[in-house]
Amino acid sequence: MSEHQFKIKKGTFTVPIAALVAIWLVYTIEIGFGFNFNKFGIYPKTIVGLRGILFSPFIHSDINHILSNSVPLFVMLGSLYFFYHKIANRVLILGIMVSGLLTWFIARPANHIGASGVIYFLVSFIFFSGIFRKYYRLIALSLTVVFLYGSMIWYVLPVEERISWEGHLAGFVTGLIFAILFKRVGPQPETFEFTPNEEFESLFDENGNYNPPEEVQEPQD
Repeated sequence: MSEHQFKIKKGTFTVPIAALVAIWLVYTIEIGFGFNFNKFGIYPKTIVGLRGILFSPFIHSDINHILSNSVPLFVMLGSLYFFYHKIANRVLILGIMVSGLLTWFIARPANHIGASGVIYFLVSFIFFSGIFRKYYRLIALSLTVVFLYGSMIWYVLPVEERISWEGHLAGFVTGLIFAILFKRVGPQPETFEFTPNEEFESLFDENGNYNPPEEVQEPQD
């Protein structure tokens, strides 16, 4: 196994696992010690609320909230680091910052918490990146994402009061923008180069007319 392959495999699994460990550790501390970290979420249009851009993805309100985010977070982070490993760190860090800032700017006055904004960002980025790059492997990944998480699109709208649709919308829009900005970076469609065949080309003149080869006379005794 090459060093390059090892790095891809390592990033594909270690980052999603580390993310799950982090969010579950925070939730366990909350439950075990009776803490409530909701105040560290994104609270819009306040200076103190900006800290939630970094902290909110690790905070969840209850067991159903963290369970619903765990599997898609693992799958989408794994997909990002497997297919886009060269730009994955940049995309993830900048995506969290930008989508969090957009949530801070547009959201209702409340503490917005949870990793779902990051998930919507990853779903959007991976889906649109595959389409924009016109690379059949990434298009297949995009279609898989639609199959698995296509129904999530409804939750970028205010369909349920207690859900931060603003965070979902911010993540989705940020993912689309990043897919456009990074479409020339990372995996690209395979290109094929054809080696000229001089013997074949010699059968045609400069106007493209076919010139049959001269017959070679066998020497006679």
